[in-house]
Amino acid sequence: MKNFVYYFLFSSIVSIAHSQSYRPPVFTDPDRVKKIEAVFPTLDKIYKEYAEKNHFPGFTYGIVVDGKLVHAHSLGYTNLAQKTPASTESLFRIASMSKSFTTMAILQLRDAGKLNLDEPASKYIPELASVKLLTADAPAITIRHLLTHAAGFPEDNPWGDRQLADTNEELIKLLQSKIAFSNTPGITYEYSNLGITLLGYIIQKVSGKTYQQFINENIFKPLGMTHTKWEYTEIPADKLAHGYRWRDGQWTEEALLHDGAWGAMGGLITSIEDFSKYMALHLAAWPPKDDTDNGPLKRSSIREMHQPWNISSFLPQYKYPSGRTCGTVSAYCYGLNWMRDCDNRVYIGHSGGLPGFGSNWRFLPEYGIGVVCFANVTYAPTVPINLRVLDTLIISAQLQPRQLPASDILKQRQKDLTQILPDWKNAETSGLFAENFFADYSLEALKKEANTLFAKAGKILNIKEIVPENQLRGRYLIEGEKATLWVSFTLTPESSPLIQEYHIGEVKK
Repeated sequence: MKNFVYYFLFSSIVSIAHSQSYRPPVFTDPDRVKKIEAVFPTLDKIYKEYAEKNHFPGFTYGIVVDGKLVHAHSLGYTNLAQKTPASTESLFRIASMSKSFTTMAILQLRDAGKLNLDEPASKYIPELASVKLLTADAPAITIRHLLTHAAGFPEDNPWGDRQLADTNEELIKLLQSKIAFSNTPGITYEYSNLGITLLGYIIQKVSGKTYQQFINENIFKPLGMTHTKWEYTEIPADKLAHGYRWRDGQWTEEALLHDGAWGAMGGLITSIEDFSKYMALHLAAWPPKDDTDNGPLKRSSIREMHQPWNISSFLPQYKYPSGRTCGTVSAYCYGLNWMRDCDNRVYIGHSGGLPGFGSNWRFLPEYGIGVVCFANVTYAPTVPINLRVLDTLIISAQLQPRQLPASDILKQRQKDLTQILPDWKNAETSGLFAENFFADYSLEALKKEANTLFAKAGKILNIKEIVPENQLRGRYLIEGEKATLWVSFTLTPESSPLIQEYHIGEVKK
């Protein structure tokens, strides 16, 4: 079969173009949302059974898809004595889920040119300059160290939880004492409420406002989070969730903690309806695109918040709550957790726990979905249930991540490459290959390999569109009567990208 036959087949599915305009990834299943909605009854049952099993006095949860709260439900009571039903408007303390608001505020100040993430934190907290670090060769604690739990402070749960109402003066007094370190800065992950608390103090020193005022004005107000508060005494009694501890077969009420200097790490009180607006902001940062960027923080900076900066765990035998084994690697970002599993899914979010409360939110940027739940029992185990719900949703609705459309140059190079296969006629003078190509590949070996595979495939029936890995790398299929072949190639970073790497093989059945 001659090359012009391949050209004829291929020219019917691709146009000739050299434009490299960017098109963001898209969801290709037109029934995606309907399939998601069909799973809601199953998810409601999973949540209900889990809440009952774990003795949640009150429980509320929401599912966000493409930036919208599409499903929400509540169970139990926020005040057992008054039998106040939980609702999506009930205001729960979300503990460490507060951390990403503090880190977002830091990035707002960074983007405004008012601080640098890699400068010493002692520039804004002079007392840190005289703190004795663990070793003589330890570097100064930077703002980035504080953002990523890498400052060398010891893990401070649950001690840190009880510091919530401390004043700034008490915080500084702590720094002036002989503070203990577990590591030198910058070498490992260790969860630190103190580190995020210091970021709250830096916000005040840089902005001239308390971290509460700054976040209220620069995050809550633009997002319309009008019911979110820091201090529980400001909340109407019928909206406030009281916290409880399950002990000796019964609930006992926990004393509510006032807001203070440590609230930056865990003091926020919010509802499912309000928090879903914050989730929408994070989901809207994906994928990168050319649309107008008018959020309270630049989309690029939000995506920076989502990057894995400090590895925290590797669990090759991790089991989802359903029992499915799927290894994971986890890291800490800026006030957020990051996890990638064996199916290449990326989860971003954070859990929260304080006396009387437990919470969690997670979303998958490439799937456009997220879940959030709040419970009013001490350190409620909300991480497993949200992972189970997301895993169930993806599997049951047969969800796929966004598909990146092929760039025009990938389509063009696919067409060019297909025309010369399998004989590689005039390949060296075609202008299709980068200067390294024929130094790295034997032309005779390329011809022999391609002709052998094409002979095995038999009559060519169809050439599939290229599936891009990114703008300059992709893979496509050539379907034959007897076998299907795959072809992959990578292009150079030149203004007119050329093929620098190429592979071909048979699709194994």
